[in-house]
Amino acid sequence: MIRINKNESPLRPLSESQLATIINDSAFNFYPDAEYEQFKRAYADFYHFQAEQIIAGNGSDELIQKLMLIMPDGPVLTLNPDFFMYQAYAAQVKRPIHFVEAQANLTFDLDTILQRIEEVRPAFFIMSNPHNPTGKQYDSVFLQAIADKMYAIGGYFVIDEAYLDFGTAYSFEKVDHVLQMRTLSKAFGLAGLRLGVLISTASTIAKIKQIEHPYPLNTVTLKIALYMFERPEQTKQFINHQRYLAQRLRDMLNQEVSHLMTIFSSATNFVLTQGEAAESLGQYIYQHGFLPRFYDETIMQDYVRYSIATDEQLNTLAQLIKDWRQDYELSKNA
Repeated sequence: MIRINKNESPLRPLSESQLATIINDSAFNFYPDAEYEQFKRAYADFYHFQAEQIIAGNGSDELIQKLMLIMPDGPVLTLNPDFFMYQAYAAQVKRPIHFVEAQANLTFDLDTILQRIEEVRPAFFIMSNPHNPTGKQYDSVFLQAIADKMYAIGGYFVIDEAYLDFGTAYSFEKVDHVLQMRTLSKAFGLAGLRLGVLISTASTIAKIKQIEHPYPLNTVTLKIALYMFERPEQTKQFINHQRYLAQRLRDMLNQEVSHLMTIFSSATNFVLTQGEAAESLGQYIYQHGFLPRFYDETIMQDYVRYSIATDEQLNTLAQLIKDWRQDYELSKNA
């Protein structure tokens, strides 16, 4: 079964020989304090800010958990739907969580968000951008309005940018009450190594570091990530291939079946579909060896999501979509 349900990279960014060299050069008999500092500098250089402005963790999941622990007392506010781990970690540390409910098309109205912030007065507001599960990227004007509102009530704004490398880069001023969270699991193809990054001002990062582990990441993970960021052109080429695969996935669904179901515009490595026909297509693809994402949540009952796959797998998937469409249209006409 080819899984296209977890928004992972279908590709490995490094060859076997490159990995062997990295592992052979890893001093895993020593604690990785030097490697951690080297990684932070390389990551900061790649995105043009300072190493003091970031903290890394065991995936963005650990960083979400840290935020639930270290943010000021009070509830957290998020979108519904959004990344389910916000709810899971809030429950884990018994932090109250409130929601901004989506409109019928799973979009979110800015005025409604600002009103909910005023009502709930959260310690922090967290949302994914590009948004999971729709793939929509909200622009900097939208984000700035939320940041300004959170500043006005004395709270923090956390932007989960896990998929931003598939979307459109935007400029956002580094201020104390705004944090940007990223991951190397998606565009960088390192999901199994678990490496997430939190970015803000040096003073805000210093507060988060109060609960940082002495050695938050292992030597091999840090060495592999460092290898990639010290070779920016090779890494950018890998990311561009991932972006190409994402465009292929969007194109094949839009061209073949957009007249039969709702296809959500996406700035990520996945595409969300909705409707009776979407469920039918999802089951057909599942029966033919691909595992898309089906949802248990009531609000997502007739939605199916597809992550990117390799070029060869996308060729197979494209043919399956065409075969399903022909059968589906014939059955409807009959």
